Amino acid sequence: MIDRYGEKKYLAKYDLCVEIFDRFDLEISDIVPIRNVYMVSTNRGEKILKRVEYTLDELKFIDEILTYVKNKFPRVVNFVKNKKGDIYTIWEGEMYCIMDMVQGKECNFSNPVDLNTASEGLGEFHLASEGFKSNMNNKYNNGRLIDVFKRRIQEMDFFVNIANIHEKKTEFDEIFIKNSRHYIREIKKSEMLLEKSCYYKLCSEEDKIAVCHHDLAYHNILINDGKAYFVDFDYAIIDLKVHDLCNFINKVIKNFAFDMDKTRLIIKGYCHKNTLSNRELEVLYAMLSFPNDFYTISKDYYTRRKDWEEGVFLDRLKRKVRYKEDRLEFLEEFKDTVLK
Repeated sequence: MIDRYGEKKYLAKYDLCVEIFDRFDLEISDIVPIRNVYMVSTNRGEKILKRVEYTLDELKFIDEILTYVKNKFPRVVNFVKNKKGDIYTIWEGEMYCIMDMVQGKECNFSNPVDLNTASEGLGEFHLASEGFKSNMNNKYNNGRLIDVFKRRIQEMDFFVNIANIHEKKTEFDEIFIKNSRHYIREIKKSEMLLEKSCYYKLCSEEDKIAVCHHDLAYHNILINDGKAYFVDFDYAIIDLKVHDLCNFINKVIKNFAFDMDKTRLIIKGYCHKNTLSNRELEVLYAMLSFPNDFYTISKDYYTRRKDWEEGVFLDRLKRKVRYKEDRLEFLEEFKDTVLK
């Protein structure tokens, strides 16, 4: 309910003036909202209208990625050019782009066939993106993760201070304070594991680095005819391929009690199309050890990054704390059965 409300607020910011479509030489017959975009029926087939909230350089970065990988991996989105040959148009001070509609059903993480298909597709995508270069230095994340973890320890300490100075503590404050020490230790453990691993060495090896989609939610992976297609590259970065794999595993297992079988399936499917060395698996373990869900909901709450009601924050925090033991068991099993 809350997510849909948020989507409605976001979609209300769109200007659906016909002039926008005229600039792309499109005649429209129907417009339907889907999440944070609109599906548009046109004289040139089904399209997606997207209101872009980042910079033009970032949009061009995404286009460069897609252009590069399409040579070997065509199962990604395709921008439609306007009459001037640009992949965007500015209307009333806002930037819009239009993409061809990618056909397929959203990946069902509970379906092992879908999960295997998505994992193989991710392996293929990473392989196709090897060697990609960009002038946007802020999109290179490789070599930065240890410093990121150190900053997040400081952030968590800061959130603890905020919660402690509240004279009238909320239920969120109480639960957060009770669990914060455990999760700060977990972040320190992640940092230590990375320090002891071959992390920096891997970051200097070209074949270990790829374009990372960085938002591998089920709705950004479409399955069609036994193949995985990837959409919405808004958060794409250049980093170790295991960073993306970590992101994918976290997205999948958090709603399935940290199911180790799903993780094995993901790694096996990925390795059917790509490779993972023992050194990479050690770094992957260090990344998975970071308590991303608890950190994220804490930051969302204490910095008010999300426009949610108190009850939504509280419900999500309780859910994440509830699977604390499942998470620890998962990490122990990963170390015992995957690391060799």
